Amino acid sequence: MRKEKNASLISFALGFVGKKQLKILKKASKNCLAEEEKTLRGILEYAKDTEWGKAHHYDEILAATTPEDLFSRYQKNVPAQDYEDLRPLIERHKNGEENILFPGKPMMYATTSGTTNAPKWIPITQSYYENVYSKMTKLWLYSFMMHRPKVFWGKCVSIVGKVIEGYAPDGTICGSVSGVTQRDCPEFIKGLYSAPSDVFHISDYHARNYALMRTGIEQYVTLFITANPSTMIELQKTVDENLDEMIKDIENGTLSKKFEISNEIRAALEPNYHPNKARADELRALKEKYGRILPKHYWPDFQVITTWRCGNTHVYTEKISDYFPKGTLHQEFGYFASECRAGLVMNGDCDTVPFPHAHYFEFTDADDMDNPNPKFYQLHELKEGKRYLIYITTYAGLYRYNMNDMIEVTGHYGTIPTIQFIQKVNGIISMTGEKVHERQFIEAVKEAEQSTGMKTRFYVGFADVENSVYHYYFDFMDENTTQEKAEEFSKTVDANLKKINVEFEAKRDSFRIKDPITHIMKPNAFEDYKIEALAKGMARDGQFKLNLLMQDEKRHAIFKGLVKNV
Repeated sequence: MRKEKNASLISFALGFVGKKQLKILKKASKNCLAEEEKTLRGILEYAKDTEWGKAHHYDEILAATTPEDLFSRYQKNVPAQDYEDLRPLIERHKNGEENILFPGKPMMYATTSGTTNAPKWIPITQSYYENVYSKMTKLWLYSFMMHRPKVFWGKCVSIVGKVIEGYAPDGTICGSVSGVTQRDCPEFIKGLYSAPSDVFHISDYHARNYALMRTGIEQYVTLFITANPSTMIELQKTVDENLDEMIKDIENGTLSKKFEISNEIRAALEPNYHPNKARADELRALKEKYGRILPKHYWPDFQVITTWRCGNTHVYTEKISDYFPKGTLHQEFGYFASECRAGLVMNGDCDTVPFPHAHYFEFTDADDMDNPNPKFYQLHELKEGKRYLIYITTYAGLYRYNMNDMIEVTGHYGTIPTIQFIQKVNGIISMTGEKVHERQFIEAVKEAEQSTGMKTRFYVGFADVENSVYHYYFDFMDENTTQEKAEEFSKTVDANLKKINVEFEAKRDSFRIKDPITHIMKPNAFEDYKIEALAKGMARDGQFKLNLLMQDEKRHAIFKGLVKNV
């Protein structure tokens, strides 16, 4: 196995800063109750002079003398929140007001899907960025070295978002935290990345994927980082369809003109390319030998891929299980959302260690989710094998914030319970990170009815994780509706949903979610469904209700039998 230039220096530097953060985590793991108390006090002290802190009596809460009293006062004075509760205050920050939810203004915002047609703007404060993202990234990279010491001997293909995607009214940037983290990392770490950040400004996903893999396949790569394993499937598809073009580009030191890439971005990328006949010949020989070439062929010394593996994503991880060399570590990306970087996977498997020294966590029993006044548990109170809903408090203005996520406790790291993500809750479907809410689907259908004049008696949608596609079932008022007209209606629903949900738009545009599949149901199909569901004991008559967007193969199987023959 060969080394890239500066590999030893990069490994040494990451080892030095990573070990320091690991030491801090291990210290925190000795008494997570004490760390949670310390963290909550720190956040309350940080925000006590803000409009929010004064309105919720943070000074009074801080007067508590025991951890139990502190937690109790916090629950009493601060109700659990969701984003819509906080949106008006965040809007004030966006318009330039300071000291509302946190001191000053945020350094940036990250956007993600909300439960309405307005996306969430998640504030990222300088304090949160420096103490969570910056420090945790160093430990995260070091964690790869703990399991595969040669992981940084080659380049890293890392999928990040744009640093700047837009601006708040007051001029504060809205962008990708991963992009900002990569932008701000030390120069020695920047040398790890296979492609410059300009690649992520290519708007056409076909072109972006081509540029990423044309660049990456030429290089000696040992690490691949992306949250969604479906991204790797799309990138390999790009190689399958364009290998000859890539080989020609590598041989000539060019970037194909077949793809829609602006002159400005081309000018930024092309200085990185030089004629490389030797690598082109290697790839031709691999193609001749194997036919379809995979990462295990073009990156034979590959060490680590990190993606999500929990929840629905296991379907995609199974599809890429044979892509990489034997012995490759496929590490879980960890419990990570726009709202928080809750912790890291430290065991090389799937268990996230929540960081009690960076966030304050609360939980409710998953079996208690319909209770309007559930009991809240502290991190140290969680029981192995049980499932909970998670609430977070951060240095970025989120207080007792409902993540709408179900997690399961899998073990312990010292005294810290380890967790795995199970699923979104409360009507949210997420096959590959799109987080589509039932009410968004309903809104998309209603808007389609208004714009097309086509009316439905009933409709329902199902997520097909295995095939990464949504199935739409419609019972149209006009029983003579053709399949062609129904598919046009579905396209309108799909377009509306893309406008409503930015995450769904990104996953559709990047081909991680395929075009929807349309089914016309028999007239009055809902009544037939209800009869069969009740007969199978899937519900009781007096409590019968049906979500209109589901990931449920048992119910989906019933609707497959209610399709009209057209």
